[in-house]
Amino acid sequence: MHRRPSSRPVRVLGAALAAGTLLTCAACSGGSGGAGGAGGDSASDVAASPLAAESPLASPRTGKSAAPALTEAGAKAALITEADLEDNWTRVKDAATWADKLVIGKVDVGALLTAKTNAADCQKLLDALYGDDLLGKPSGASALTGFEQSESRLLYQVAAYDRARLGTSLNWLKTLPVKCDQFTATDSKGGRRTVQVIENEVPAVGDARQGLQVTVTSTGAAQPTMLTLELAVVRVGTDAITVMSGGLGGTESDTTEAAVRQGTSHLKDVLAGRTPPAQPGNLD
Repeated sequence: MHRRPSSRPVRVLGAALAAGTLLTCAACSGGSGGAGGAGGDSASDVAASPLAAESPLASPRTGKSAAPALTEAGAKAALITEADLEDNWTRVKDAATWADKLVIGKVDVGALLTAKTNAADCQKLLDALYGDDLLGKPSGASALTGFEQSESRLLYQVAAYDRARLGTSLNWLKTLPVKCDQFTATDSKGGRRTVQVIENEVPAVGDARQGLQVTVTSTGAAQPTMLTLELAVVRVGTDAITVMSGGLGGTESDTTEAAVRQGTSHLKDVLAGRTPPAQPGNLD
């Protein structure tokens, strides 16, 4: 398994965003004890506070769990803003429509470097990148936002999930740097793309987390096109935040880390019945 160094990569800006081959996205992942180390805060840290039962951001759960349930209003309140990120990121209104054709393709089973039985997992990864459902479909409230800076994009999602399915999804993501270390995918016209998946470090926040870096290189044209995506998922109770950032010019590790840390803090505030504190310069 390869592990990506934790140092910040050199910032590079790639081909024009107008080419339409940038980031797809959406919800991305974190396995128990994944990259970044185990730990963070325990579920008890976000247990229902006296305010939670009265807050429109989180409602009391029924049954055995005492943890509050995320509401639609709470999911929106837990989103990050430009003020939570570094540099000059700008929020966009069409993030839900983002899609990247470079991740569309069928896995070439014959060319797979690892066990052929892993082809289904690699195909699932490509389909999930395009379909914005790395963690599966949310079982409850969810909210999504996106940001642009020059030729890079960042997609951020917070959502409620079924506990068992969320755990399964996080464990699946953790296996991908081994199962899908490197493979080839072909598009509908026979074009070939090399896909590489490595583990990526995630700050030790939340109850569980997992990070990946996915690089897709198209070799069909005279000038190869490379899309690099940084994925980070953090679980807090039965809810999770997903960050997907990158583009044709590389990734911004510091920005991804800021989104993870600030987003986890916002979600914990919401589940405790508190409104996340406004940051200077926040825009609605």
